Amino acid sequence: MTELIETIVKPLVDYPDEVVVTKSMNEGLVTYSLSVHKNDMGKVIGKHGRTAKSIRSVVNAAGANRNERIHLEIV
Repeated sequence: MTELIETIVKPLVDYPDEVVVTKSMNEGLVTYSLSVHKNDMGKVIGKHGRTAKSIRSVVNAAGANRNERIHLEIV
């Protein structure tokens, strides 16, 4: 799942080397924290959060195939 998030986000940003995804698990919920360069934050969030919502939708759909509850945080 980490690779999926990186594959989606890296083409969107100006500093792809600074894209970091960390994973933590807590009682059946898998949380992925995405951190990017501060200048790329707006590109990842998008206008009115549309890009972030789209990324979360794709990640949640992939998690549904694995029967996992997934939460994506953008740090």
